[in-house]
Amino acid sequence: MPTLDLDLALATARRAVEAAAAAALAHFRRGVRVDLKPDRSPVTIADRESEAAILAIVKAAFPDHAVLGEETGAHAGAAATRWIVDPLDGTRGFTRGEELWGPLVALEHEGEVVVGAMALPVAGEVYFAARGRGAWLAKGGGAPEPLRVSGVVRWEDASLQLGEPRVLLAPPFAGPVERLATSCARTRCYGDLAGFAMVLTGRAEAWIEAGVQLWDLGPMKVLVEEAGGRFTDLAGAATVASGHCVASNGLVHEHLLAALAPALAAR
Repeated sequence: MPTLDLDLALATARRAVEAAAAAALAHFRRGVRVDLKPDRSPVTIADRESEAAILAIVKAAFPDHAVLGEETGAHAGAAATRWIVDPLDGTRGFTRGEELWGPLVALEHEGEVVVGAMALPVAGEVYFAARGRGAWLAKGGGAPEPLRVSGVVRWEDASLQLGEPRVLLAPPFAGPVERLATSCARTRCYGDLAGFAMVLTGRAEAWIEAGVQLWDLGPMKVLVEEAGGRFTDLAGAATVASGHCVASNGLVHEHLLAALAPALAAR
């Protein structure tokens, strides 16, 4: 098997989320029609056009790679290498004119995500990382700047970002999450991409999410690890495939896992 060109893959992931951002922004606040998928989650023309934009860029650079897209499903390709695509994370907010949505793109090679990118299009922010290449933020078309997580050690000084409240504030997570949220300095719930971005940029120490899909988490492990942090599922496994996760600056990670352990035991 040919060696993966990691630099080309990183450039491709970045271009892909930039193209998806442009496709979605063309529809933002215009009043798109919302359809419901079989699982009752919403989808719009912006989701579909954003995924088409991502696939076009990925396939042009790596025509033999497999792809898993939220909207178009599995595309056959090389067994060891797969792109994981969420073209528009936060569709409900997008349809209501909210600003904290965007695309997620990851490249999984031999079972490990080695490249990741995401964007917050309304803010003009693009985040991208590759294993051993660092994590970077390009804002407003400017030169990329390195990302670095915070150095906060004590949980009572930390800021916590929460994902989906309907899951995290329901059994079995409710008790442990409430205790974490009320024992730190500040807790916010800005949405997945924005909450996670706060950890990447050192403005928060941790982000917790549960009840999601592989494409919702695809790029996040490599992004936060390359920024100096840590990513696991709630049981401490270093994977994006569990549908739940903790992303942190690394310094508060064990405290979070210990606090969440009773919820995992009760599932």
